[in-house]
Amino acid sequence: MKHVGIVGAGSIGCFVGAHLARAGVAVSLLGRERLKVAVAQHGLRITDFNGSDWTLPADAVTVTTSAADLARCDVLIVCTKSNDTATAAQELAPVIGQDCVVISLQNGVRNPHILREHLPNHTVLAAMVPYNVVWDAPAHFHNGTSGQLEFQAGAEQVVAALQAAGLAAAVAPDIVGVQWGKLVINLNNATNALSGLPLKAQLADRDLRRVTAAAQREALSLLKQAGVSVQRSGRLLPKLTPHVLRLPTWLFQRVAAQMVKIDPQARSSMWDDLNRGRATEVDYLNGEVVRLAKTNQLEAPINTEICKLIHAAEQADGAPSYSGQVLRSKLAI
Repeated sequence: MKHVGIVGAGSIGCFVGAHLARAGVAVSLLGRERLKVAVAQHGLRITDFNGSDWTLPADAVTVTTSAADLARCDVLIVCTKSNDTATAAQELAPVIGQDCVVISLQNGVRNPHILREHLPNHTVLAAMVPYNVVWDAPAHFHNGTSGQLEFQAGAEQVVAALQAAGLAAAVAPDIVGVQWGKLVINLNNATNALSGLPLKAQLADRDLRRVTAAAQREALSLLKQAGVSVQRSGRLLPKLTPHVLRLPTWLFQRVAAQMVKIDPQARSSMWDDLNRGRATEVDYLNGEVVRLAKTNQLEAPINTEICKLIHAAEQADGAPSYSGQVLRSKLAI
């Protein structure tokens, strides 16, 4: 692995790319002009919930706005929003070499399939990102939650480089099961976005936790009926999470503290999208549960209604700030 390109260098892409560059890997970030200007002026500042704080100098990484500049990369890590995956693949197809390995480090389970459709002559690997990273202007990226990056077999060199830079990363024996497990956990993203609260405050509200638990139970039931494997994501156990979420708050907080660390200001990327006026990834999270139900001639009423609420919020001005009681009432939980 000589040169890694980060496609869609936003919060996750810059966080991962900075760590790879810190490990001595040549890294090119494909992003927007504002990122190019910010990095040139400030470098990349990386912080996390544990208090880590370091800055990668501007000359340690290349920032470009043109996919053509990734032609010499032997590994590409795609970090675009799910809605942009097909477009990104179409831009990359005439540019990258046939030996270039493409890794999808995105939410949901469908993106690797989309990339393979548009890049049929390339090796496309799946990966899972477990945490939330917030982009603070101008070029500061803060990881607010704990977790371990997981990759499909074939990405061993990337894993080794990330480990060398201090990130928890591993090769997963069943990456598809890990993706589905993370999707079940990620069903909380919509609850967080609809609540308008920081993640830690949202999880301190039992009614809001019950909303997520209901969406997760529905998803797990459908996955079981479809014969789909669901694997754990680090210390998070998808099959147990709905039960943990429904615990009294004092007990939930004790149990959750052993499973995941959360910065008080961490929020979901879906909340960030709503407040920036961008389309969310709800169709690739809760919507994926709805799609699974339809494929098996079943129903997913809770996740269907959550999708409707998020789409309505996309047309409004920012997150709606529903209380737990109001949201439970809207979902008939």
